[in-house]
Amino acid sequence: MIELPSKVEGKRFDLYELEQKLKPVGYTIGGNWDYDHGCFDYKLNDEQGYQFLRLPFTAVDSQLDADNCIVKVGRPFLLAHQYESGLDVQGEVGNFSASFNQFQEPVDKDDSIPSQYVEAGKALVSELETLLLSD
Repeated sequence: MIELPSKVEGKRFDLYELEQKLKPVGYTIGGNWDYDHGCFDYKLNDEQGYQFLRLPFTAVDSQLDADNCIVKVGRPFLLAHQYESGLDVQGEVGNFSASFNQFQEPVDKDDSIPSQYVEAGKALVSELETLLLSD
């Protein structure tokens, strides 16, 4: 994990409006969110694992599923996961087993991040600042 300090850190946004700005430029809502916190992810690479920029946020005044939820953005960071190759071969697992084993654990949850993705992450943070702070 590599933290990328940003001017958006600590800023507050309406969650719906934040989502409307981020999704069209490639961000998705990350899978590990709860009623009071979550993140947006921007996938940089997905060969033999993946690297992505993550923008965490926490609910300030209500739960994330409430109308008009205001969130506070945390510090963006780069994250890499490397998966064990050869485990997702099609046709070797039955449907019942696949429904439980489709999400394998990463070999290295904190895999190193190649310099090209660090630079790409810094550029994305700069674009993020322009997008969110230009109003």
